[in-house]
Amino acid sequence: MGGLKPVKKIKGLRRRWIINTVSIVCVLGLICVLGVTAAFASYYYSAMESDMRYRARTTTEFFSEYINLSYNEYYQSCIAYAQGFEDKDVIELQFINAGGRIVASSYGKWAGQSPTTSDISSALKTGQIQVFRGENPQTGERIMAVSSPMVYSNGETIGVLRYVTSLQMVDIQILQLALIALSALLVVLGAVLLSSNYYIRSILVPVSAIVEKAKKISNGTYGIQIEKKYDDEIGDLVDAINEMSVQINQNEKMQTEFISSLSHELRTPLTAITGWSETILSGGGMDEGTRRGVKIIHKETERLTEMVLDLLDFTRIQDGRMTLNMELCDIRAEFEDTVFMYGSRLSQDGIVLDYIENDEDVPEISCDPKRLRQVFLNILDNAAKHGGEGKRIEASIHFDEEYVIVRIRDFGSGIPEDEIPLVKKKFYKGSSKARGSGIGLAVCDEIVLMHGGELILENAEGGGTIVTVRIPASQ
Repeated sequence: MGGLKPVKKIKGLRRRWIINTVSIVCVLGLICVLGVTAAFASYYYSAMESDMRYRARTTTEFFSEYINLSYNEYYQSCIAYAQGFEDKDVIELQFINAGGRIVASSYGKWAGQSPTTSDISSALKTGQIQVFRGENPQTGERIMAVSSPMVYSNGETIGVLRYVTSLQMVDIQILQLALIALSALLVVLGAVLLSSNYYIRSILVPVSAIVEKAKKISNGTYGIQIEKKYDDEIGDLVDAINEMSVQINQNEKMQTEFISSLSHELRTPLTAITGWSETILSGGGMDEGTRRGVKIIHKETERLTEMVLDLLDFTRIQDGRMTLNMELCDIRAEFEDTVFMYGSRLSQDGIVLDYIENDEDVPEISCDPKRLRQVFLNILDNAAKHGGEGKRIEASIHFDEEYVIVRIRDFGSGIPEDEIPLVKKKFYKGSSKARGSGIGLAVCDEIVLMHGGELILENAEGGGTIVTVRIPASQ
């Protein structure tokens, strides 16, 4: 069905529309998700860091009164404080000496290995509270640690008070937040897809109908109208195409009527010229120059008569008045008679017409022999006019179980590839300099189509053009 190609185009437009829309929404949505996640992560980490800094500072200030005690008394107070630490389930409190060894921990007197993170050495070195956030080198767990230096009464930094906690729960919360944000983005994308699909469908469905009708108009079905359903830009497009269709149809009718009237008017004087030229040629008393001139008149009159007949056939096709007189016919005999008759005419111009004979049985078929003979003559005439410089034409006929196939090949320069799809169109002559109306092949194509067949033009290997006529054996 002819509507398949527009469907492919519509799918392409829909896909392009959705991809462009969704890609923008995706990019903006991902930026928002990343921004929200980063903001909340920064907020959580900052809040946790502030809390732990506050704890470290206040605890250090609390222990400053013990700094004047002996080392033994000081460490005993550290152990006692660590053992009574209330938040030991979520935060570990450590007391670390200047050598980096744990001397007391809320998890036990010497819980675990002594830590080696950078906050400890920095606090000992700078005398300022230091923060570490990252992976614990000993366990691989993500942690946050805050170390506050503890200064003895003589100014000596005797160790650090360190708070450390796992970031696992915070990271999980941030991940959950990111997933929630992504889920919201997916919901938004779904809504965008639905709305975009509905919107583009509201555009493409009427456009597909317009495309289908416009293709019919471009293929020659002038005068058809597209139903107007929308009072918007699409409606304006429909109005413009409908007006164009009406105008083309009117112009086509005027052209056809003019050609038909002119062709009929030309037949009478052409018939008279042909008759009188034949009468003059059959008489005597003319010198050679005069006889040559009358022959030229007679030949050109015949050519003009053929053009007029083509124009009349063209107007019949345009009006739908062309009919076929079908009968059972020996198509091979008709083709051979045409070839041999036209071959003698071509020989006068120095062109050899080779008929490639074969022993195949070509069955009789139901056809209009007069019209098919017209097709064969026209193709041979075109081969002589457009490929005559090759001085040779080949013609053949055979049967392939379903179709009678006639092939006529010239050895001229061929047809430019970009013109091959156009040469069967009415009045198209392309780059050819040969004389003619440009409607002969259009008439031939219509006659072959009326027989249920196909007329194919293609360039031959080695130069020249091949014209193939395929007529079904059974109709």
